[in-house]
Amino acid sequence: MAKARKPKNEEAPGAKTTENNTGAKVLHQKLFLTIDFKKRQIYGYTELEVSVPDIGIVALHAENLGIESVLVDGEPTVFEYYPHHLNSETKSNWNSVSDPASAADAAVIEYVGVLKREDTANLLINCCKPSKDLSEQLDNVTLENGSQSSGEAKQNVKLIRINYWVEKIESGIHFDENIVHTDNQMRRARCWFPCIDDEYHRCSFDLEFTVPHNFVAVSVGKLLYQVMCKEDTTRKTYVYELAVPIAPRWVSLVAGPLEILPDQTNFLISNLCLPHDLSRLRNTMEFFHEAYSYYEDYLSAKFPFGFYKQVFLPPEMVVCSSTLGASLSIFSSHMLYDERVIDQTIDTRIKLASALAKQWFGVYITPESPNDDWLLDGLAGFLADMFIKQFLGNNEARYRRYKANCAVCKADDSGAMCLSASASCKDLFGTHSIGMHGKLRSWKSGAVLQMLEKQMGSDSFRKILQKIISRAKDPSTGIRSLSTKEFRQFANKIGNLERPFLKEFFQRWVASCGCPVLRIGLSYNKRKNIVEMAALRECTASLDARLSVIGANSDSENRDVDVGWPGIMSIRVYELDGMSDHPKLPMAGDRWQLLELPCHSKLAAKRYQKPKKGGKPDGAEDNVDAVAPLDNKTSIESPLAWIKADPEMEYITEIHLHQPLQMWVNQLEKDGDVVAQAQAIASLEALKQHSFSIVNALNNILTDSKVFWRIRIGAAFALAKIASEETDWAGLQHLIKFYKSRRFDAEIGLPKPNDFRDFPEYFVLEAIPHAIAIVRGAEGKSPREAVEFILQLLKYNDNSGNPYSDVFWLAVLVQSVGDLEFGQQSLAFLAPLLKRIDRLLQFDRLMPSYNGILTISCIRTLSQTALKLSDSISFEHICKLIEPFRNSDTILQVRVEASRALLDIEYQSKGISSALSLFMKYVVEESSLRGQVKLCVHTMRLCQIAVGCELDDRVDTVSLLDLLHLFKSHVVFNNEVLRHHLFCIFQILAERPPTLFGVPKEKPLQLVDVEACIEPNNVFSAPEAEAGSSLLELGYANGKSLDVTPFGVPISSQEMLIPIVPELKLPEPVATSLYETQHLEPRIENQNQPLHENPIVHEIPSDSEAPTEELAKMEADPPTKELQKEPDVVSVSVSHGVKKTVFRLKVKKAGPISGAEGSARSMEKSQGIVVRHDIDRGQTSSASVDAPQKISADAVSISNQNHVEEVNSCHDVGSRMTASIGSVKFVSEVEVDTFGKELQCTAESGRPSTSQKVDNDEQIAVPSFLPQDDSMVEEAQQKYASLQTLSVGKEKEKKKDKEKKEKKRKREDPAYQEKKRLKKEKKQKEKEIAKLMSSSSEPATKTIESVVEGKPEEPSDGAMLIKVETKAEPSAAATEARPLFPKIRLRLKGKAFNNP
Repeated sequence: MAKARKPKNEEAPGAKTTENNTGAKVLHQKLFLTIDFKKRQIYGYTELEVSVPDIGIVALHAENLGIESVLVDGEPTVFEYYPHHLNSETKSNWNSVSDPASAADAAVIEYVGVLKREDTANLLINCCKPSKDLSEQLDNVTLENGSQSSGEAKQNVKLIRINYWVEKIESGIHFDENIVHTDNQMRRARCWFPCIDDEYHRCSFDLEFTVPHNFVAVSVGKLLYQVMCKEDTTRKTYVYELAVPIAPRWVSLVAGPLEILPDQTNFLISNLCLPHDLSRLRNTMEFFHEAYSYYEDYLSAKFPFGFYKQVFLPPEMVVCSSTLGASLSIFSSHMLYDERVIDQTIDTRIKLASALAKQWFGVYITPESPNDDWLLDGLAGFLADMFIKQFLGNNEARYRRYKANCAVCKADDSGAMCLSASASCKDLFGTHSIGMHGKLRSWKSGAVLQMLEKQMGSDSFRKILQKIISRAKDPSTGIRSLSTKEFRQFANKIGNLERPFLKEFFQRWVASCGCPVLRIGLSYNKRKNIVEMAALRECTASLDARLSVIGANSDSENRDVDVGWPGIMSIRVYELDGMSDHPKLPMAGDRWQLLELPCHSKLAAKRYQKPKKGGKPDGAEDNVDAVAPLDNKTSIESPLAWIKADPEMEYITEIHLHQPLQMWVNQLEKDGDVVAQAQAIASLEALKQHSFSIVNALNNILTDSKVFWRIRIGAAFALAKIASEETDWAGLQHLIKFYKSRRFDAEIGLPKPNDFRDFPEYFVLEAIPHAIAIVRGAEGKSPREAVEFILQLLKYNDNSGNPYSDVFWLAVLVQSVGDLEFGQQSLAFLAPLLKRIDRLLQFDRLMPSYNGILTISCIRTLSQTALKLSDSISFEHICKLIEPFRNSDTILQVRVEASRALLDIEYQSKGISSALSLFMKYVVEESSLRGQVKLCVHTMRLCQIAVGCELDDRVDTVSLLDLLHLFKSHVVFNNEVLRHHLFCIFQILAERPPTLFGVPKEKPLQLVDVEACIEPNNVFSAPEAEAGSSLLELGYANGKSLDVTPFGVPISSQEMLIPIVPELKLPEPVATSLYETQHLEPRIENQNQPLHENPIVHEIPSDSEAPTEELAKMEADPPTKELQKEPDVVSVSVSHGVKKTVFRLKVKKAGPISGAEGSARSMEKSQGIVVRHDIDRGQTSSASVDAPQKISADAVSISNQNHVEEVNSCHDVGSRMTASIGSVKFVSEVEVDTFGKELQCTAESGRPSTSQKVDNDEQIAVPSFLPQDDSMVEEAQQKYASLQTLSVGKEKEKKKDKEKKEKKRKREDPAYQEKKRLKKEKKQKEKEIAKLMSSSSEPATKTIESVVEGKPEEPSDGAMLIKVETKAEPSAAATEARPLFPKIRLRLKGKAFNNP
């Protein structure tokens, strides 16, 4: 017996805890708003009946609001308001961003941080007399009573009134021309009224909206009355009541000059639109009462909200094609169509029916926790599929489900597609329902529920849905939330499914990822009259992905967790005498399965012949291989007609069935199921060799008017793809012949006037030009006949006398031109085709077509043709032609298409970085939320192309930083869908899955420098850490690596300070000293409590800290960079704001290090051991320069300073100084004697060692494409100069391309060649002098003398220059004995230098 259901007032697992709202519960909320259209202002107040917890503090969400006053039971009270948008405008330090991977890490931190801040209540209201600061009081009580639930809290109901106005009407609610409307984005209800903005917190509402008397205000619930205002007779107040508790997100509002169209059949349905759309609205909504009534009949219940309202607004005003509110849905007006439009009908009806289904499951019945979102989404999809089956036909429903299952199988390869595992839904903040990823999850949810319906039967499944609705309408219980666990209980009790099966089913399909992949081969045994079948079962998701969902380790015992899927798949065998089902293929157990399916036909027995003499006794000759012969006659050799696996689509599976060609043809021609026909077409098209039998079979399907029209279109495209010279272009000829037989006049040989009264025939004929356009010859070019045929259709199109519009027909013809590939023979047709397109473009500009369809197709075709013929067509000319369509007065669809075309051309001509820059410019200029989203989705596709392309087209750092600035701007905050897609762009560029799943969020790594975590005047560094603290490289997903310090502050791979030891484990973060710990902890606490940043406090003011004196001094007098005066000086450090002593070392020649010391260091470095040989805690100053033991043989020119990178030096505590040279390369053996180089290093004494800072005078400017608003201007610090490792040399592969380009530039530079010639002559002379000297002197050991020059290069700050010159008297013997490359060791001794 199942356990008793827990009370609803308890928090469900996975749901948000009472931490944010402190246990308060809103019982009822009233909203009174006045909308001033002239001043574009919204103001009013809200009253909340709140059950106040014992702590006496109520926490609400509010954003973009100006709080005037707060009253509790009529008395003013104290409140604190912390706007999150102020925190979003704080400075961010992205100095470590240098590549797409680091940019993706920065985007993750920014995105997760913003989502967590939005999840935190930021309006604290004291409902009792305050004894101390509200935030401190809240923290103390939360720690003491954090486990207390709202159900256990003592009922203490207070009436809270908040007087406020909307400051920024740009998020959540919008002013567009003379219309005010909401967008119902997640966590945006707080942007127009204070509330507990939680999807799982529900209450009833009373709403009053005051608008001009000639305007209509439509909102959720039942319209009680409308009354003229007594104070101002030009205003009218609309009063609504919603008794059903809903989440604040589902409160919607539209106010404006709307026309109301009541439904002629059902008075509970109201439709509203702008006046110019009224005729199209009337034609579109003729069917809707049927869907409304069908849902009520299927669920045996009336619509839960009573009245249902649908509002259609221009596409520029909505964020997506459909927006949901309780009893109110807002759609884009481009879905409306008149009686002359055919193509839009099916899509509009399905979207309207889907939105109505979500009113039942999603708004009325809500998920109990985030893990149950999939269930309500799937139930709404199931209900919409039932509508499609009822009103659009069973073929349409099955075909759509088949295509959706195929898409799910391709995408379900990671834990992100898991529907209800805590690991996949935790901390995703609802982002899993955005974009294409959310659509795929919806398809999978609906498919899983349809699988359950197949198992229990359609009647039982319908009873379950009726039970869910009936208990929600029951006034005694009123349970309106649904969990996965409860649904399993319903499936057991009502659906009569066994509990073990349900447990395994939900564990595999709902709580895990991956779909089965079956590879099936068969053979017919004539002697036994059976079909022998072999099946191999695989999975679309890897084992590691499945283990990551359940939180198991891939190295654990769970690696053998491949248990398959529950149930047994049915195999349907079609024989000459009938059909039989064989449920014999188990989906669990052994991956390899061998089956024997008996045949019931007697034909095989009649035609059985005795084996010949000399035949093999084992009967091996009697087995007919069903895969090898492609043209065998199955009617003669076997009774098999064809075989189908999973004929009823009981599994979401990918099936690869290998059967003879004739069996596929039989399945295509004789099986009436659309799924079987679609599978047969796909299999025949995928064959390597295409015979005339395949062409004839496809042509028979194309010409048969009784076949479902989508299958006929699939056959047409298959004919186009298999058309080739091998079959004498038979596929192309069949397509042209079929079109001419339907649409041409046989006498004159020209197209007839259009007649679209036969809708299925219209859709098939409409697809023929597109299919002909994709026919390709041997060289990948379109045949001349195809190009000439499309030109003929464009030239002689005649729509006179046709009762239906031909705008979609012409659009397909124009797009077919863009699909053509012009060769030498067909290039002559390009000019007339472009002329026709230009004519249509100009005509559509004068007389706009439906939704600008024709202009969109022309723009798309022009851009595609320009990209294919870039040598013949100028990009500049095409851009000038397309650019005017981006004007703000152009309709949204045309404007977005023009921007897409320009982005494609920019990417093709200049690369992905330039395309990203242009995209950012377009996004800021685009005023509509939906247009921004469409541009971002298109840019995502460009990024996927760029990442998958073999060309080295990487995004530069400037573009990444600009993209991060846009990601943090208010433009993105206003559009939640745009923000998520921008995050996906970062992940795609870093070659990661575009999802938050799998991203570490518990302790996010910080990609900012130390200044983001501690005070500017208090610093720390890794070399001073305790033993065991080291820089490690942590493995990341997909083989990526993320370098972090023990303090959790990551650095890029170029900034490594010491060699990496992969075998070590990351130690616990420890502070380097007590001094640093004291200054580090407050900043970390600040980061974890964004609630207390930049508070707006009523009656309790808070003072912000002023900058420290040292920081102010550094900003007022920034240090200047040191100029390089000598040509051979290489800068090794940059000034960091703190004045440091400067030394200059000049190395001319190296002497060999002692053998013992050299071998010891070589062994340490080869073993990856990090040893500091120069540790000295005394007060003496010393500088050591250790060259790598193995130096690259590549020569580095002394005069060419562009090759040498700047590196920072890291110093020990006290007077310790070390200069690290990680990128020094030495010249060849000939140049060793004359090699010299000056290195500048910095040192600091008497201070804790510092992690590197950025110059205060080097700032990252805010990108020019962002609006220059005072609240948005940010000053960022410039990127660090990279630290180099001490012992690990650079890899040649990473610098190979750069060196090749540099060498090529040198070879082409005459000045460099002349300088090289003079240098070579000088080296030759010096070599001869050295040879003469070595012949007259004795061998001596090379020594290094230190010469200190007291003349400083900088006149101030105590900086000193020290030149260290190497002198040696080499002999011939010494020259022969020395190694090929010298080893250098310099020592400098002197007193300690103290900072001024």
